[in-house]
Amino acid sequence: MVQDFGSLMRRRRSIRAYLDKPVPRAEIEEICRLARTAPSGANLQPGRFHVLTGTPLRNLISGIDAAIGAGVPEATEYSWFPEPMPPELRERQRAAGYALYQALGIARRDLEGRRQQFRRNYAFFGAPVGVVVTIDRRMGAGCFMDLGMCLMGFLLAAEARGLGATGIGALANYGPTVHQLLDLAAEEMVVCGIALGFPDHEAPENQVRTAREDLPAYTSFRGFPDS
Repeated sequence: MVQDFGSLMRRRRSIRAYLDKPVPRAEIEEICRLARTAPSGANLQPGRFHVLTGTPLRNLISGIDAAIGAGVPEATEYSWFPEPMPPELRERQRAAGYALYQALGIARRDLEGRRQQFRRNYAFFGAPVGVVVTIDRRMGAGCFMDLGMCLMGFLLAAEARGLGATGIGALANYGPTVHQLLDLAAEEMVVCGIALGFPDHEAPENQVRTAREDLPAYTSFRGFPDS
């Protein structure tokens, strides 16, 4: 287990290829417990984790695949990206996508290859564990921030145990389909998915590291002696 928090943060990455190795339920339960220690306004603790493996996960994946094949339109219940996307953010988005496709040998003009790679989101990238994350529709918008802190706790707890994970925002594109397939309570909104498992460290897609802005780009300091 990584003891130094800075090392843990810096080594974490989105894992999109996994070993065919089951994850013990006890490990996942502890990850969920640690994630729930995240702070939340008024201690509302928004969000639920629906953890699937084996047949239930395969059934969910096949159900989503059937919906896509039948032409079911995307129907996300909340906005993710700004519309229109500002040019500087569009460039950042493209750079991340190109880095992944380049690692996989998918050419920029290979639209079918890119489409097939994106479809892997809906198969949880072949991970042995898939988590569907939901939130109560009655929660205020700020509760998404609280849920985000919980999700970061989940990802770091997984990393600390030698596991890999990645968030799957695309799952919300078929939120109503997932809702029906899992027979979720009426008030639950599908926010995202999480793929979880033991990383395949040799897979090219797991070598990709996206760049982060340097400190001056997103911070300001006031009142310090060297300000």
